[in-house]
Amino acid sequence: MSGAADSHFGCVVRSFSSMFPARRFGGGALAVYVDGQPVVDVWTGFADRAGQRPWSENTAPMVFSATKGMAATVIHRLADRGLIDYDAPVAEYWREFAANGKADMTVRQVMSHQAGLSGLRGATKEDLLDHVVMEERLAAAAPGRLFGKSAYHALTFGWLMSGLGRAVTGKGMRTLIREELAEPLGVDGLYLGRPPAGCPTRVAEIVAPQNLLGSSLVNYVSRKVANELSGGFRSIYFPGMVAAVQGDTPLLDAEIPAANGVATARGLARMYGAIANGGEVDGIRFLSRDLTAGLTGERSLRPDRNIYVPLAFHLGYHSLPIGGVMPGFGHVGMGGSVGWADPASGVAFALVHNRLLTPLVMSDHAAFVGIYALIRRAADKARKRGFRPVTEFGAPFCEPGAVAG
Repeated sequence: MSGAADSHFGCVVRSFSSMFPARRFGGGALAVYVDGQPVVDVWTGFADRAGQRPWSENTAPMVFSATKGMAATVIHRLADRGLIDYDAPVAEYWREFAANGKADMTVRQVMSHQAGLSGLRGATKEDLLDHVVMEERLAAAAPGRLFGKSAYHALTFGWLMSGLGRAVTGKGMRTLIREELAEPLGVDGLYLGRPPAGCPTRVAEIVAPQNLLGSSLVNYVSRKVANELSGGFRSIYFPGMVAAVQGDTPLLDAEIPAANGVATARGLARMYGAIANGGEVDGIRFLSRDLTAGLTGERSLRPDRNIYVPLAFHLGYHSLPIGGVMPGFGHVGMGGSVGWADPASGVAFALVHNRLLTPLVMSDHAAFVGIYALIRRAADKARKRGFRPVTEFGAPFCEPGAVAG
């Protein structure tokens, strides 16, 4: 285990460390913020499948759907400057989006997974790896029968965000994540897709059963389930989906702002640390206090129509239905990487790792709940007794053109 933590968080660090008992279990990192200050920044394990490259402070895995929280936060930064109104029609900014009956669909509806545009039927692998094509497809599409209802947009959410961001700024989401998140937060470890060569942030390999992922049976079953059974799976399946996360992860060479973000725990926790602290972190005003106050939505026990879980999507984030279990909001990614903020307590954390579909898949998706309970308990003690912020680990924001060599 490397890094540092305030002494009150020893049980948190021990619990996190137990997730990685041997080389074959990959690696990960955990960062915690309290009142806008870092109190935990630790990492352990290995960044490659062979267990030869140790995880470092600048190792960043692909965080899958935790990327959605990053993309949504970009939109909030634009809204904070008056460039976007949540209750205005998307077509007010993105004119092409008015096609096929979408002229009155609002930004708030789109950010809450109510656009009725979750399906990928007809999209090829080549389409999905071309973000401009996907933005154009969504702008031209007609909303489906679930318009106005919460129906998780597993992949299309990201292109809806990037299309809106591009319409307002003229820039793609890869650039916006660097300019609106990484740069103002002063961290390097926030990217969409593969970081440029020479940057300090290094991508972790996905630790997954490669033979299983490559089997014809898995591909056949995936296709059948998407076509015939599951609206939720249909929103994420595309031909070649499984191969896209094998080997050197070809998915990282695309721009999929709902799925292929690359983040260090410190970078993701710093973003949520600002949100949990009224929009400010380490003295940096990241979002206004008023806008940040509006990011907390109402909890709901109504199941989402695609994934059948009551996650109460609100402005790009989700909560859990029982607030006492995990208060606050954020976004969990496939595999169990997560970024989370609780403005009511001023606590935020991020846990990232590189395991996917291993025998630990169920525990990986539940581990952060238990760790968060320990974080909350430790934060209460730390406030009463006083805590010390930890050393700044990880590379500061780095522009590719400024990289030596």
